[in-house]
Amino acid sequence: MSERVGFIGLGIMGRGMAANLLKAGFTVRVWNRTASRMEPLVAQGAEAGESPADVAAHSDIVITCVSDTPDVEEVILGEKGVIHGAKPGSLVIDCSTISPKVTRQIAEKLAEKGIHMLDAPISGGSEGAANGTLSIMVGGEADQFQRAMPVFQAMGKTITHVGGTGAGQTVKLVNQVLVVGNCLAMCEALMLAQAGGVDLKKTYDAVSQGAAGSWMFTNRAPQIIQRDWRPGFTVALQQKDLRLVLEAADELGVPIPGTSLIFQLYRTLEARGHSEEGNHALIKALENLAGYQVGG
Repeated sequence: MSERVGFIGLGIMGRGMAANLLKAGFTVRVWNRTASRMEPLVAQGAEAGESPADVAAHSDIVITCVSDTPDVEEVILGEKGVIHGAKPGSLVIDCSTISPKVTRQIAEKLAEKGIHMLDAPISGGSEGAANGTLSIMVGGEADQFQRAMPVFQAMGKTITHVGGTGAGQTVKLVNQVLVVGNCLAMCEALMLAQAGGVDLKKTYDAVSQGAAGSWMFTNRAPQIIQRDWRPGFTVALQQKDLRLVLEAADELGVPIPGTSLIFQLYRTLEARGHSEEGNHALIKALENLAGYQVGG
């Protein structure tokens, strides 16, 4: 009999992930701070939980996918948190992107109650979450990683055990440095194409499949050209991740000048009220500097 799964956090990523667990045949009990977000999942066959503790009490494996470090602490360790409902031997999988250091602290508190934990941040945008093709980077004990594989396989395609507790979060921060670097390169390239007077769609076709191609360019350049700012990942969440990157780099003494610059460019977008747009809206920071727009 497959293990019962709890899912906490039904945002832009979580709702697709929970739906794929249902499609894979898992019994899924869900909870979200905004209760209305549970309704579409309940319509697909999920059970509605009353609190994170309630979800944990009815589950063998509990997945959390929430916005930031304090949110994870709240749903796992808070007054009605997972720790108060989970049975010894159960497994908590955190798919949020949070501080590696805090991840290790949470894992220690769960271990005191006999509860296992994996940190399993994800990459692939809302498309990957909906399609079950996420990249999942996992830190924690190897036997718990194996235990969780059927769950991971329902949600993702590239599933990698990268090391001990907290390693998943560190690898996700590495991932985010690459994401925003690719994003800035894409934006600069499209600015040059626009100024040079070439057809943007033909330019995209010419370069996207060669050495200049990337997931970011393939998935987000068409959105920029159409001026479609719907988020696969919001500016606000990208900034949250970059704060974690800068904090980790500071602790480790790593120079990351390019990433620091991109953080400041995103800050100009936050100041202009673009926080809930997709992270590809980074191009607006360059447009504001240059005085012209791309596409449209």
